[in-house]
Amino acid sequence: MPDIELKNVSKQYGSTPVIRDISLKIDAGEFAVLVGPSGSGKSTLLRMIAGLEEISGGTCSIDGRVVNQLPPKKRGVAMVFQNYALYPHMTVFDNLAFALKIQGFGKAEIAERVSEIAGIVELEDYLQRKPAQLSGGQRQRVAMARAMVRNTGLFLLDEPLSNLDAKLRTQMRVEIRKLHDRLEATSIYVTHDQTEAMTLADKIVVLNEGRIEQVGTPDELYENPRTRFVAGFLGSPSMNFLPGSMAGLDGDVIVGVRPEKLRLQRRSDDDLNIQARLELIEYLGSSALLYCSASDVEIVVEIQGDGKPRPKPGCAIDLFTDSDSLHRYPK
Repeated sequence: MPDIELKNVSKQYGSTPVIRDISLKIDAGEFAVLVGPSGSGKSTLLRMIAGLEEISGGTCSIDGRVVNQLPPKKRGVAMVFQNYALYPHMTVFDNLAFALKIQGFGKAEIAERVSEIAGIVELEDYLQRKPAQLSGGQRQRVAMARAMVRNTGLFLLDEPLSNLDAKLRTQMRVEIRKLHDRLEATSIYVTHDQTEAMTLADKIVVLNEGRIEQVGTPDELYENPRTRFVAGFLGSPSMNFLPGSMAGLDGDVIVGVRPEKLRLQRRSDDDLNIQARLELIEYLGSSALLYCSASDVEIVVEIQGDGKPRPKPGCAIDLFTDSDSLHRYPK
C-alpha cells in the first residue's frame, strides 16, 4: 500500500493555469475522493499522478519516490476510466489477462490470478463473453477487475460510475468500497457527485478552479465547511444561504443553515425565527422537502415523516433553528 504526496504541484496549458500550487498527502490504505464541479482540475490532477499528464511545477511522490519523470507503467498504478476502455474484440478473460501477458507471467499464474479476481467481482460466469455481451454494470466490474489483477496496491478511478443509471451507481458504490477494503489498497477516486464522495471516502479533497478548498473526512466537511463553496457543494439538498440581517447578524455576513437543521416548532426562546411562505412540498417517503420563500430568498426545509399534520402550500409558516446550527461566511 503506497502513500502519495504532492508538493506545490501546478499544471498549465500554455499560459492557462489548470492546477494551482496543490500540496496534498494521501496515506497508505486511504480511500481519497477528489470532488468538484466540471473544470475544477480533479481529473487533470489524477492523470498527473498516473503519469498521463506532465507536471508543470512541484513534485509527485509515490511511496517516498519522486515520480515526475517516470512513465505510467513504472509508477505502479492501476487506473479505471469513465468509458471502461475495454478491448471489444477480446473476451473478459483476455481483457483481464492482457496486462499480465505483457508483464511476462506464465499461463498457469495468469489463469490463477484471473480466476481469483473474477471470483471477487462475481464475473466467473462471464469470462468467455465479449464486452458487447455484458451490461453496463458488468463492463464496469471488468474494468475494475482488470485494474485489480495487476495487484499494484494503488488504484486511480476517474468517474467510473458516471455512465451507469442511478440504481446501478448505488450498487457499484458499495462494491467499490468493499473491494478497496478487501484489497487493503490505496485508492484515489474522482467524481463530481458529492453523494459518491460522502459515501465512499475516508478523505475528501474539494477542488475549485484548480485549488484545494478543503480537505477532511466526510463528517468534518459536512459539519464544518470552511468556505461557502464547500458548504454549498456538499450536501443534498444544498445548504441554505441567507443574508445576515435575517439572522440578526451584520448585513455583510452570509449565514448558512442545513435544510435538516430547520424546524417547524420552536424549542427555545433563543431560537432564530424566520417567517416564510410555503411554496411546494416534495414527498420522499420517510421525509419531505419544503420549498419556502422569505424576502425573495428560497429556503429548503427537510422534515421527517413523523405522522404530524403538514402545512399546505400557499400558507405562511414559521421556521426555527438554533444559533449553533448557523455557519457564517463573508458576503
